[in-house]
Amino acid sequence: MSRTPVNRAAPRTPHQDLHSEQGALRGEHPGRARNPVIKVADLAWLEFEKPDLDRAEVFARDFGFAIAARTERELWLRGTLAGSPCMVIRRGRASRFIGPAFRAAERGDLDRLARATGDTVRDLDVPGGGQSVALLDPSGFPVRVVHCAQQLPALSEQQRLMLNVGTEHRRTNATQRPPREPSRIQRLGHVVLETRVFMRTLNWYLDILGLIVSDFLFLDGQRGRGPTMAFIRCDQGSRAVDHHTLAMHLGPGTGYVHSAYQVTDLDAIAAGGEYLAERGYQRSWGIGRHIQGSQLFDYWRDPDRFMLEHFADGDLFSCDLEPGWAPMSASGLAQWGPPVTRDFLGTNPSPAKLREVMSALRGDNELDPARLLGLMKAMNS
Repeated sequence: MSRTPVNRAAPRTPHQDLHSEQGALRGEHPGRARNPVIKVADLAWLEFEKPDLDRAEVFARDFGFAIAARTERELWLRGTLAGSPCMVIRRGRASRFIGPAFRAAERGDLDRLARATGDTVRDLDVPGGGQSVALLDPSGFPVRVVHCAQQLPALSEQQRLMLNVGTEHRRTNATQRPPREPSRIQRLGHVVLETRVFMRTLNWYLDILGLIVSDFLFLDGQRGRGPTMAFIRCDQGSRAVDHHTLAMHLGPGTGYVHSAYQVTDLDAIAAGGEYLAERGYQRSWGIGRHIQGSQLFDYWRDPDRFMLEHFADGDLFSCDLEPGWAPMSASGLAQWGPPVTRDFLGTNPSPAKLREVMSALRGDNELDPARLLGLMKAMNS
């Protein structure tokens, strides 16, 4: 039998067998700030407004959230892990995303942030109490940095299935019957935003909140103009954290794309998906496994058309890993799974979408005809 010779002297790159085939070229964005104001520890929660809190609560329970608190005007949702709530929905005239809240590593970070930005530390009306600094990012999103006085206690977890793998037989004389029930949410993982001022907004999150980039995506033939998407994580030094806590991409709109919530495993994703389908909710895309971040994923629409993701088994990076660089494409979103849908990509044609594109091309932002054509090509490749 012939054997292919192995070049054992070939140098290994920081990205070989890791999250990206390529690293940065000379002079490209480093993916982190040299001296950020603070370094946030994690994403705390997301803030929404909706007119019908009863309907929002029904979907929340079906999707797998637990209820942390409920008043006439507010609904606080949580996962099973100890910590802060992961979503607050306030009663409003229309359904809209307000913005994210990030968790400060320590109380003193709020004072440091307030001094640097000219803002004020204020008391926060959250279960358990706390304080926050309210900011505005370059895209116009309200961003809170919070420090909660108390953590919510842990709740009971969804039972993980015991698997037989190869010759490792841990389950005998027993069957697998995952219950048809909601995928029990453990925690908030990340939020994805679209912006017309991608580079300005990216640099703001790196400079002010100390986030660092895990992966950059660029448009085919336009790498010299810089990236158009970034997967960004918190910097907790040698402690490995989620591949991305925040992801952003350049586009004609400014707004929420989706948010992601960790569940136990693939069976929890699949059985929970069947539960949602039986209740008439719309799957946007899934089930599959991503490339950047490696998560198992399943995307759903709530009754207000917001997209939410169940995920499991995501990558964890320490501060040592430098950003990867990869071309942006629809086919590059997953290692396996069904073809990506127009609903997920947000490319379904509509008069509102056309008005959004025309407004962006006329505005003072980072989107121009070449960028727009590059994005359209990427979403069809």
